[in-house]
Amino acid sequence: ASQRQENCPRSGGDFNLASLDPTPALFDSKYFTNLVSKKGLLHSDQALFSGGETDELVKTYSTNLRTFSKDFAESMIKMGNIKPLTGNEG
Repeated sequence: ASQRQENCPRSGGDFNLASLDPTPALFDSKYFTNLVSKKGLLHSDQALFSGGETDELVKTYSTNLRTFSKDFAESMIKMGNIKPLTGNEG
């Protein structure tokens, strides 16, 4: 929080950028490690690891980059195949 407050003051700084991930230049599982450590940046993210049904998946992804990478790739393919309705059909 203190790092974000330095970069994003209460007034001004409207064009400052702040990463939502601790290692923005890497494709890794630090996002999930932070959730397990109760350091999720956004409340909606931390909800993924808060005693619910997604806790085990978050734990797995936090320690197994291979599983996360495989599942991520499969999800991106599925999302790429979604055919949203557009125009008069949408």
